Amino acid sequence: MNKSDLSFDIKEKIRETKLGDLKIGGNTARSFMRENENNTRPLIAIELPYIVDKSYPEILKEIWRCSSVEQMIQTAQETDADIISIKFNLTEEETDNRLKEIKCFLKNVLSSVNKPLILRGANNDALDLKLLPLLSEYAPKQCIISFAQESTYEQIVPVVAKYNHLLVLRSPIDINLAKELNILSIDKGIEPEKILIDPDMGGLGYGLDYGYSIIEKIRQAAFDGDTMLNMPIIAFIGEESYRAKEAKSDTFNSQWGDYKERSAMWEIAGASAMISAGADIVVLWNPQSVKAIKSLLTGEICL
Repeated sequence: MNKSDLSFDIKEKIRETKLGDLKIGGNTARSFMRENENNTRPLIAIELPYIVDKSYPEILKEIWRCSSVEQMIQTAQETDADIISIKFNLTEEETDNRLKEIKCFLKNVLSSVNKPLILRGANNDALDLKLLPLLSEYAPKQCIISFAQESTYEQIVPVVAKYNHLLVLRSPIDINLAKELNILSIDKGIEPEKILIDPDMGGLGYGLDYGYSIIEKIRQAAFDGDTMLNMPIIAFIGEESYRAKEAKSDTFNSQWGDYKERSAMWEIAGASAMISAGADIVVLWNPQSVKAIKSLLTGEICL
């Protein structure tokens, strides 16, 4: 069987953009389909909390052995991750008091980071309408800003576009809503090449099948020629995985296996599935998962 027998009709490839030296998108097929000569590889981000509080899983505190985001950043730079993501996990009471502190953090700490950055809000509309414009303005270099959605895009998109960042657009696991938000955001001034689609997937045990099928549908629509759905896809696997008690609790009996291995495998399973579906960036929390997914992508299995 020759290569032409294995290919399929592609009307449109995935849009290609750059973040620093990284190339995002540009593929003509889903991952692992090498016969179609994908010219980029999926990227792996490691995500850190701005505040290491009691909500952060104990297993990850033990693995990182760090008590502050500054220490975690130094350790993260030594991992195989392509991108470092910072989630500004603030509360409403903290946000106003910490805005000046965050400006200093962006200027003094992140300016020394040698990997590209994702800067995430608090997943709260009221907070993110304050945070994301600030992150966009004071980011030390071009970053991925995450995220705008239907309720916030009108205010967030123009600021992110002004400072030339990439923007994650989140829609609730629906292909039509994803397309609509892309169109509306482009109308607000952001270039299509600066958009990353976040279909708000569920993690393993929390809607993996549904999340997989939506990413698959978005990818197929793109390959079929839909230029409002051919943006790269990003999936925040770590956040979803560590909502599951199976990944963050050691109260299960011994038949569930070693807790540390299970915690990483929960995230690895979700990440590998989403990469297979067509995700261009997966965002993980566990550095052991980063190592395993990297080895999967290079053909060297390392758990």
